[in-house]
Parts: sequence; structure tokens; C-alpha cells
Amino acid sequence: MRKSPKNIFKLFICLSLLLSISFNWGQHKPAEAAATFAKGADVGWLSEMESYNWAFYNDSGVKQDVLQTLKDHGMNSIRLRVWVNPSINFSNKADVVKQAVRAQKLGFRIMIDFHYSDTWADPANQTKPSAWTSKSFTDLKTAVYDHTYDVLNTLKSNGVTPEWVQVGNETNNGMLWADGKASVSMSNFAALINSGYNAVKAVSSTSKVIVHLSNGYDNALFRWMFDGLKTNGAKYDVIGMSLYPTTSNWSTLNAQTLTNMNDMVARYGKEVIISEVGMDVSAPATAKAFLTDIISKTKSVTGGKGLGVFYWEPECYGTWYSYTKGAFDSSGKPTIALDAFLN
Repeated sequence: MRKSPKNIFKLFICLSLLLSISFNWGQHKPAEAAATFAKGADVGWLSEMESYNWAFYNDSGVKQDVLQTLKDHGMNSIRLRVWVNPSINFSNKADVVKQAVRAQKLGFRIMIDFHYSDTWADPANQTKPSAWTSKSFTDLKTAVYDHTYDVLNTLKSNGVTPEWVQVGNETNNGMLWADGKASVSMSNFAALINSGYNAVKAVSSTSKVIVHLSNGYDNALFRWMFDGLKTNGAKYDVIGMSLYPTTSNWSTLNAQTLTNMNDMVARYGKEVIISEVGMDVSAPATAKAFLTDIISKTKSVTGGKGLGVFYWEPECYGTWYSYTKGAFDSSGKPTIALDAFLN
């Protein structure tokens, strides 16, 4: 049937209104910030656990790939540590590439954590790799660059570009002691940070570089470190924190950590991330309350600059290295602590 000019005009008006409503909804619908918030786990021990046939189960007691179990609990990111020449065949370049590819295939975003050591680096231990012990400081900076570039470029060749890269682990007093000890030479530590930063950006300009300290509640420590790094021209994108409270002080420490996070944003203009959290596995309900609260507080950081929260080695259970801050029970099933990541 032939349409009259009047009907055509009405149809045009209706279509215009529909298009306008659709456009305005697209422009003004609520921001989906939660989709970009990193809810993660460090699973650096996973390869070793699996090599000894440790099994993992879902909430129903069905055997399952633990990464899938973590994903089912709302996690979207995986953190992996890198050692230079470890004495065991885990957390080296080959192992990290294998696990990063595996995690990415399941849809996880990736954080890589360079320890710049052959073993654990933390506030009390920042030991140079054995192959680097006799190097001059100039050569040490080159070694940091080359190692960082090599690992990240190998990951890239295997289809993985990490979203975040830590240059150092819990570097409360610098790294690669004694050359990079911050209390002795903040300028040396800053130079080592810059070597790592430059290598990261040479492989991927979009990867965010993290400088990571423990005790996220300790504002004096963070101001001392990041004032010093600023004075000495250190380059980085994100301030990382660890937080391991007890069942009795977690509420106080969470509040102090939020204050510190907001201070870091205001003072240095940087984003912040909780790179590690944990609580005793024997108190899963309290751990869930702690995690729910620190996730909420990190999301509330000024300007949306709280990037995420990562649980450290939640898959640990039983007698594994006598570590007691996992989030799986003695039967290899997740505790209710992990439900905090479901939102």
C-alpha cells in the first residue's frame, strides 16, 4: 500500500526518536569499571605442585584444573614470578612462558614479577643471581635490561603480552644488594628500576611497570621510597603493595592501606595495585571478610586508580612447603575465602 507523505513524516520522527534514545543510552549508561578491575592470583608454585601430582577440586569436590576453579570464583588475572637461574626447574623463563600461555588461553590477564635473583627476593633477601655477582654496576644495569627483555620478548613470541610487569619484588630497601640497596644508594636503585622499565617498554609500550613494596599500610615506608625514587628520576607506572594481616588486625590495616593508596595517588600521580594478599587458611570466614573489604577499598581509590587485588598462592594446601596462607582446604577444595572475588 502506498504511504502518504504524512505517514512517511511520522515514521521519520519515530525513527529519529529511537536513534536519539539509543545514542544517549550509549553515551550515558553506567561505566563498567568492575570489568577492568583485576581480581587475581599468584600461582608461581603451580607447576611444581602439579609435578608432584597434587590434585585440585572444585566446590563440589570434582577434580578440576585449578586455574578454571579460580576463574569460576571470579578471578580474571594471573601473576607469575621469574627467577634468573633457579636451582629447580620452576619459575625460570621456560616455566613462566608455559604457565602464562596456559593462563591466557583460559582468558586470564597476566602480571609478570621479576625477582632479579635465583631465588626468593623479599624485604630481607635481595640476593644477586650467581651469574651477576662479579659484574660492575654498569654491567648490572645491562644484565637487568637484557634479562627483562629476553623473558618478555619470549613471552611475546608465544603470543603473551603482560598487562603488568613488576621490576623487583617487595623492594622495601631496593634490590640486587649491595649495589642496589636503596638505603645505601637510592640513585643506584632508581637506575636499576629504569633499566627494567626501559626493557619492558621496548617489548611492549602498553605494559604497566610496577614498583612493589610490602606492608601496604606503612605510609612512612612508601613516602621514603617513592620520594627517593622521584628525586632520582625513576620511571614506573604503578605502585604495588603487599598486605598480610592477622585475623585480629585486618580491619585496621585495611583502613591504613586505603589511606596510603590515596596518598600515593595524590602525592605521585600513580595508579596503585595490591600485588599480594593472604591470610591464614584456618580462618576462611575472616579471610573472606578481609578480602571483600580490601577489594572494595581498592576499587574506591581516588580517580579509579586502584587497579586490582591479587591473592598470593591461594592453591596451596596441606603440607605444601608448610605455607599456611593459602585458600584451599586440606582436601584440595577452595575455601569460602575465594568467594570474595565473585562480587
